[in-house]
Amino acid sequence: MDNNDEYKNHHYVPQWYQKKFMLPGESELFYLDMKPNFAIDSKGNKHQKRSLWKQGSKKCFVEEDLYTTKIPNIKPEDIEKHFFGQIDVKGKPAVEYFEDFDYPLKTWGTSLEDILVYMSAQKLRTPKGLSFLSNKIGSTNKDDILSTMIGLSRLHAAIWTECVWLIADASQSETKFIISDHPVTVYNRECGPSSQSCRESNDPDIWLQGTHTIFPLSLDKVLILTNLSWVRNPYQKATDLRPNSNPFRNAIFRFTDVQVRRHLDEQEVREINFIIKNRARRFVAAAKSEWLYPEKYISKSNWNNYGHGYLLMPDPRAIHWGGTIIWGGGPGGYGSMDEYGRLPGDPDFEGGSNKDMEYKTLPWFQGEFAELFGPYRRGRCMQTLEIEKERDSDDSHKYHLDLKKKKYKDRKK
Repeated sequence: MDNNDEYKNHHYVPQWYQKKFMLPGESELFYLDMKPNFAIDSKGNKHQKRSLWKQGSKKCFVEEDLYTTKIPNIKPEDIEKHFFGQIDVKGKPAVEYFEDFDYPLKTWGTSLEDILVYMSAQKLRTPKGLSFLSNKIGSTNKDDILSTMIGLSRLHAAIWTECVWLIADASQSETKFIISDHPVTVYNRECGPSSQSCRESNDPDIWLQGTHTIFPLSLDKVLILTNLSWVRNPYQKATDLRPNSNPFRNAIFRFTDVQVRRHLDEQEVREINFIIKNRARRFVAAAKSEWLYPEKYISKSNWNNYGHGYLLMPDPRAIHWGGTIIWGGGPGGYGSMDEYGRLPGDPDFEGGSNKDMEYKTLPWFQGEFAELFGPYRRGRCMQTLEIEKERDSDDSHKYHLDLKKKKYKDRKK
């Protein structure tokens, strides 16, 4: 056998990642083809091929010669073996770090950079991601597409860094998370499944205000990233650009702002699975076959109203004002950056047209959230060296309820 044969069958979803969604003691997943091919029998009759298998990770989310290229100085196996190989080697412990993330904090090392690079590359390396790049560059030339993918492998890192991070938990639900052939899923409540933003290989851009990024970490954990500007003001148009939407820049992350201990009920897990399945290209997989059909319980017509419209929202009661970081004193001099990645000299630094509105809307949203979900927090982070309380005191809850504006602007559906 040719030593390079293993690199001809290209897994666009790594096998180690697939195994995180298997039940203990199991080595296979139920693998659903949502667009099965047809076969013609000896009598000329057309039959749809089988759509569901139970099989190991070696046969799931794989395509022959997906990354084979004729780019000069790059061998056929180099992209799979060396480029994605290195990203996956670093990505695996980073995914595990955030799967187990909690307070008090453990040493994070390079986990943030590694998971951002892994997720960003994962979003582009799938057949859906490559098709998206093909449309963007206006070329079907495979070498051009793969070169673009390599060059843009960190495309999403800055925007995701500035998001509010929520790690939600499905351990109290009988239904667990599924995975798809496009594991980094995005959802915008104003971009329904039939919208132009969701057709074919398109996804709503992550730099739109109301776009959430969904990335399952394991059977029981999911990472949800939400633009800070959307948490501060969910009454604006979800398809407008977030502040400083340029992705090609630096950004700052605060580990103590990551929200944890949000426990999802079964309906919420099914809604997330429905979104994952709906945004997949062709294949989804799960540890149990019944988890692959969330549409039995979830309606597409409710796309913009899952969880009262706030299914994926972190808890706004944990959100604070400001966020500018100042550094300096050493050989590199001084510098600062605000919460939207803007630098001194930018006319919108520490302000901008959205600031005055956010001062109004965040308290309104905190009040609405308290009324909808009660005094128990739906995500907790670090405040003054300890994790926030699971339940707000009666006085604190009343304070938040009093913030609620009596009449909200109508949200655009």
